[in-house]
Amino acid sequence: MDYQNYNPRLAALTEARTLLTDAAKAAMAEGTLPQADLPDFIVEIPADVKNGDVASNLAMAGARVFHKAPRQIAEAITAKLDLNGTLFAGVDIAGPGFINLFLGQDWFTSVLRAACANPEYGRTDAGAGKRYNVEFVSANPTGPMHMGNARGGALGDCLAACLDWAGYDVTREFYINDAGNQIEKFGKSLAIRYLQLYKGEEACPLPAECYQGADIIQRAKEFAEVHGDAYVNADFEELKKAIVADALPKNIAGLQRDLGKYRIQYDVWFHESDLHKSGAVQAVVDKLLETGACYKAEDGAIMYRSAQYAAKYGVANKRKTEDGSEEEAKDEVLVRANGIPTYFAADIAYHYNKLAVRGFDKAIDVWGADHHGHVARMKGAMDAIGLHGEQLDVVLMQMVNLMRDGKPVRMSKRTGKAITLTDLLDEVPIDSARFFFNQRESSSTLDFDLDLAVRNDSENPVYYVQYAHARICSLLKKLEEQGVAFQGVDSIDASVLTDPSEQALIRLLAAFPAEIVAAADKYDPARITRYCIDVATAFHRFYNACRILDAEGAVQQNRIALSLAVRGVIHNILTMFKVNAPESM
Repeated sequence: MDYQNYNPRLAALTEARTLLTDAAKAAMAEGTLPQADLPDFIVEIPADVKNGDVASNLAMAGARVFHKAPRQIAEAITAKLDLNGTLFAGVDIAGPGFINLFLGQDWFTSVLRAACANPEYGRTDAGAGKRYNVEFVSANPTGPMHMGNARGGALGDCLAACLDWAGYDVTREFYINDAGNQIEKFGKSLAIRYLQLYKGEEACPLPAECYQGADIIQRAKEFAEVHGDAYVNADFEELKKAIVADALPKNIAGLQRDLGKYRIQYDVWFHESDLHKSGAVQAVVDKLLETGACYKAEDGAIMYRSAQYAAKYGVANKRKTEDGSEEEAKDEVLVRANGIPTYFAADIAYHYNKLAVRGFDKAIDVWGADHHGHVARMKGAMDAIGLHGEQLDVVLMQMVNLMRDGKPVRMSKRTGKAITLTDLLDEVPIDSARFFFNQRESSSTLDFDLDLAVRNDSENPVYYVQYAHARICSLLKKLEEQGVAFQGVDSIDASVLTDPSEQALIRLLAAFPAEIVAAADKYDPARITRYCIDVATAFHRFYNACRILDAEGAVQQNRIALSLAVRGVIHNILTMFKVNAPESM
């Protein structure tokens, strides 16, 4: 059997639905059930498998169309169930008429064979190659990355990995905001810091609205080292342009370097400035004017009918203001009276580029939760431009609280400033950072325990998982030293694995492909991190309950197979998430 893209749970559910459908039709043909169109019915894996591995409500759903009691319907259907040569070994009827199917040993064997035979067990083709763009971090290139970027980086990168393993064609993208107000502010800040080097701070005070960080002073000094005082008496706009041209590429290179250290590699670094230079922003504004989604105001500004289009996505006639109060939603400026487009105009053009120009089936953005008010606006804008708002999904991410000794930490010991991504990675192992940031779903505030992240014991969840992997590697090495070799996938027979800890572990391994698909569907890579911890816990329980080194014959061979399967699943999850899978610890 070819185990590529094999999903044991889906295989069981699919076969159960087919068997029940065929049995119901056979009962109708025999006359024990009246002829009728089969109703929609559920086939699911129950939380408690004591009553069956797969449960269905077909009999209850059929009561109305068959005009019989559910239990009578269930009896008629189960009488025609033929389980020979299937994944199932038994069936019973529970309660008012639930039909419960029990998996046979062939299914348990197939799980182990798939996990041992397929190096990429867990990967499926559920996504059917649809092209998904995942844009994340996209920090302004005007300063260092903060904790939100650290969480967003791990979240976006691991979400992209889940989508890839679920069968989607994924592009990781960083959107460089190298145009607009923040670059104007960046240039002004740099220029004044440069002039201060020669004229003093009193002669050239830095306005409060400018960037105040030490990184700005450093970039100004670097510019001065190359150009000296050549720009001191130059036109201020000329100075701004020159110093931004010098500093911005350095900052972008710094973003690439720091994210690379964090093990994030992007497929595309997309420059906002390219949208302006190519005329794409103006083209989108013209298109919106043509469709009537925009109009020209008396002062010459171009206004967008924002509330009209955003209403479909949950925004009515009110919107939140910056101070948290509500006001009537207003039409929004896309192009100012002076002819300069707003950031929103460029944002619409950028998403139009992703979906219409580059043809992605879905654009997924990872944003901070403070941008929640922008979600409906962007989705509505996609409708207004002739696309579909449903093609844009936004993952909103709550804030991070760094904790030490149970108390919040906001300042770096080294710099005395707010902790940046690089500060964090200087203190915490990258494995811990990536794993910890994916322990909670994005909608939950995350408390990042700095003390726990550096511990080398089982209290640290990433250490706990890595130790399970290393423990299996050590076990296999000992077996090899004893002259015991695994006899191969074809020799696997799960029927000899009868201990409850073995059965539970196989069931858990069977869930891996389905968990990947669910994580991709729900945009929740933390689901896989939690699953990995569950696998490690189940393995430790099995290891303590069942002897392997001194077991005999088929039992030993199949326990080796089970250990290999667990090692493969943990290895695949850790490498998916770019966390090391050590062979010794």
